[in-house]
Amino acid sequence: MSDPTPALADPAVDADAPTGAASSSDEADLLERVRAPEGRGREIRDAATREVIGRAPVHSVDDLDAAIARAKAAQPAWEAKGHDERSRLLLEAADRVDAAADALARLLSREQGKPLNGPNARFEVGACSAWLRTAATTPLDPQVVVDDGEVYAELVYRAVGVVGAIGPWNWPMMIAIWQVAPALRMGNTVVVKPSEYTPLSVLSLLAVLNDALPEDVLIGISGDREVGARLAAHPDIDKVMFTGSTATGRKIIESSAGNLARLTLELGGNDAGIVLADADPQAIAEGLFWGAFINTGQTCAALKRLYVHDSIYEDVVSALGALAEQVPMGLGLDEENVLGPLQNRQQFDIVSRLVEDAKAQGGRVVAGGAPAPELGELFYRTTIVADVADGVALVDEEQFGPALPVIRYTDVDEAIASANRLDVGLGASVWSSDRDEARRVAARMQAGTVWINSHGGVHPMIPFGGVKGSGYGLEFGVEGLKAVAVPQVING
Repeated sequence: MSDPTPALADPAVDADAPTGAASSSDEADLLERVRAPEGRGREIRDAATREVIGRAPVHSVDDLDAAIARAKAAQPAWEAKGHDERSRLLLEAADRVDAAADALARLLSREQGKPLNGPNARFEVGACSAWLRTAATTPLDPQVVVDDGEVYAELVYRAVGVVGAIGPWNWPMMIAIWQVAPALRMGNTVVVKPSEYTPLSVLSLLAVLNDALPEDVLIGISGDREVGARLAAHPDIDKVMFTGSTATGRKIIESSAGNLARLTLELGGNDAGIVLADADPQAIAEGLFWGAFINTGQTCAALKRLYVHDSIYEDVVSALGALAEQVPMGLGLDEENVLGPLQNRQQFDIVSRLVEDAKAQGGRVVAGGAPAPELGELFYRTTIVADVADGVALVDEEQFGPALPVIRYTDVDEAIASANRLDVGLGASVWSSDRDEARRVAARMQAGTVWINSHGGVHPMIPFGGVKGSGYGLEFGVEGLKAVAVPQVING
């Protein structure tokens, strides 16, 4: 099998991160810095083997309040350093991440479950460094809005204050950096709450970053949902950044009403792809596969329902099924694997339920369709389900795992209507040999990003965000910097 990473990786991301095995002491040193004392905290298990990795601290609401107070006190001095000095320190932080890259990747692989290789753990740590560097070096100059000889006015962007960053468990390190890097660059201080499922990875990353940053500029708080709710509602939080489910996003909106915190919400998606009749099934098969199964399908903007024209339907289904049977799945620390387990039991049960329901409604299992207990407790075989339609739960609900429904269509207008009918709109894709026709179809799709002949790739300079129930606000590039700042007009 060819290496999937180059087709998916952004050119700014070093997909060839160091591959030599880190010593166990490197990982142990990271864990020692962040884990709770023996007998305290919450057990965190290896997603693949279910062995205990360590114990994560469980901070309280009082701990959170104290952290926010520290971040608020540190913010004016951090903003006063100016863009040049903040950028210098972020670049130094990126160097620290590079130096600890393999230890971070191995811890991430164990806690989240994604393998080291392919578009997975080493890829994710490399992306952390790349996004830090981009946030540090992207210019954001004052914008002159009027200069007519009588009136001069310019628009500048200043720090919001204290940013609360609430992250998910699927790409825990990378998405934390998506939130942290631009916020710090713009002069904010940040309080980070990682997912309860993957706290050790994120806390370790923050510890590495803090080796380069002033005290209390970046603080991690590992707690339960009560802590997350308090973070969104806290009167001294000026901006909330959240990546996760639409249901939780709605609760954050409600929680933030009292403090009028600004929001960036990247919420659930059920991304549709449309394969036009002129597409070459063999040429697009690998791109379709990795669009759907990157991180074993546990990606917000993964391809989750695929509409294929009747004339090439069986060829596309067959090509995807063959890849599903070939791509190696197993323990993440085994260098040959590129697919791993579901991260947690709840998500495993969702995937199992949706596949069983599709089978009961006449879906044809082309590959997979069942757990893989010989690999471990939370492994589910890479699954392609054909001959399903809109209305089947596997199509209508976000599976967030290794199961892709493939739906047949005959009229492209019907396919576009199907793609747009759900109340989500994070990403979408169009696959065709005719780029102009693909762009015409893409313009009719209701999604924050529509890719052509690929799916799910992100770039640190290309804005990213959802529409409808997939949230609002933009991340990345200049727009991402503006999103963690407040505009100010200097008039005169």
